[in-house]
Amino acid sequence: MILILLGPPGAGKGTQGGRIVEACGVPKISTGAIFRDLAAAGTPLGLEAKSYWQRGELVPDETVVGLVRERIARPDCKDGFILDGFPRTVKQADTLQGLLYGMDRQLDGVLNFDVAPDELIRRLSGRRSCDNCGATYHVTALPPKEENVCDHCGHTLVRRSDDDPESIRIRLIEYQNKTAPLLDYYTRRDLLFNVQADRKPEEIFVQLKELLEELGCAGLPKALA
Repeated sequence: MILILLGPPGAGKGTQGGRIVEACGVPKISTGAIFRDLAAAGTPLGLEAKSYWQRGELVPDETVVGLVRERIARPDCKDGFILDGFPRTVKQADTLQGLLYGMDRQLDGVLNFDVAPDELIRRLSGRRSCDNCGATYHVTALPPKEENVCDHCGHTLVRRSDDDPESIRIRLIEYQNKTAPLLDYYTRRDLLFNVQADRKPEEIFVQLKELLEELGCAGLPKALA
């Protein structure tokens, strides 16, 4: 099974993507997470990507495509994978279609996470993370036991530079201008499935289970028994 998780920053793709991984038994490929890991390691590719997202801009196509091409060719993707953060533009979607065609594979569905802008800003501005162990929190939805201190390793929590209000506004505008046209792109191909993502995580996954069953996720019945 090959799926794309589509939606603006803060829509919950990461949380629900993890649940889909457990249900269907395929890896989730988050280009943003991979780039952040590379940036933390100080690699040239990671530092290049970091320079873009700190300005609230999308990483250039050639950089992202190279990363995706290498990742989906790995053995753990032989039974499928979930893409989170790619494609972001129609041009990238065309490129992905070409990559899959060359591998004799096809896309099964695109799950679009729909959330109101005000809710997105609330979610994103409240996110906190630990630079030491990678744990993530939210000041209201998932606060640490001690304010601004990681439950797991005791390090001080930080807000990502791209989660400050100004960067959030830029990211949402960038999404609207460049990524939202993908809705029409995949609708015309009968691949788009809308997910009402402004609800509680458990309620969202109820709808996702129905969609996964419709798409034929082979591991779903056992995983959710």
